[in-house]
Amino acid sequence: MSTWTSYYLPQTLAEALAILQTDPHSKVIAGGTDLLLELQQGRHAPVRTLVDLSAIAELQKLEQRKEALWIGAAVPLNRVVAWQPTRQFATALFEAASLIGGPQVRNVATLGGNVAHALPAADGAIALLALDAQVILATPEGQRVQPLLACYAGPGKTALQRTEIIVAFLVPLSQSGEASAFRRVMRPQGVAIAIQNLGVWLRREDDCIGDIRIAIGPAGPVPFRAHQTEEALRGKPLTEETLDEAEKALLAEARFRTSPHRATAEYRVHLAGILLRQTLQTAWQRTQMDLEKEAVSLSVKG
Repeated sequence: MSTWTSYYLPQTLAEALAILQTDPHSKVIAGGTDLLLELQQGRHAPVRTLVDLSAIAELQKLEQRKEALWIGAAVPLNRVVAWQPTRQFATALFEAASLIGGPQVRNVATLGGNVAHALPAADGAIALLALDAQVILATPEGQRVQPLLACYAGPGKTALQRTEIIVAFLVPLSQSGEASAFRRVMRPQGVAIAIQNLGVWLRREDDCIGDIRIAIGPAGPVPFRAHQTEEALRGKPLTEETLDEAEKALLAEARFRTSPHRATAEYRVHLAGILLRQTLQTAWQRTQMDLEKEAVSLSVKG
């Protein structure tokens, strides 16, 4: 096992950034559920200095703002799941975070680590992509906001610089008539990376899909946004014919590969259509429930 020789627990972002700038062999850590395992198994380059971000208050915030949820990058997943606004306004993220690892892992694992690890089928990343989350980064030059996919350079390769820190995710609040859902298929004996997962956000307008976002993984080198499939659904009712068209569009634009440890490309093609239908129907049903609750509320007030 390649062990580190120095460990820092900075209390502020400024302190953490200063360490990263002065020590070229340093690396940030929060939960460590990926990094420590890779170091132990010899699948990561040696790290001399660990910079633990878990004591930085800004990275531990959970806040509901007017238009978005602020979810600190170092908040353990169990807190993300237990926080009521996640379930209410970002249901796909609630469902994805509930499935990551086991209870012990979720006590320490973080969304920041889930994204920084840069795997194309990370459950948290797929849900965040479907929800159109933005990433807040701290850099030596200051903070900036960027799209989630700007964090990725390839499978397991982050586009983030070593001296940049994910501070938080801004997740837009689902409004009336909007809903999201997440589903995945796993190997029954494991709690590692999904064989296939899919996240959906949609807005219902009367009996049609007014707008929609679909994310699926693994379907390419980075988390995949299915734009062509979205176009096949946008402005249409959720009928069997529409679902057939959407499935054809997804299989035409996504690229599934065989993994020797998880599944064949053919099996993933099969799963993609099933997950698309199930997740779409779940999100659609949630919009119906939301509209019915709103109608009851208005009638009571009336």
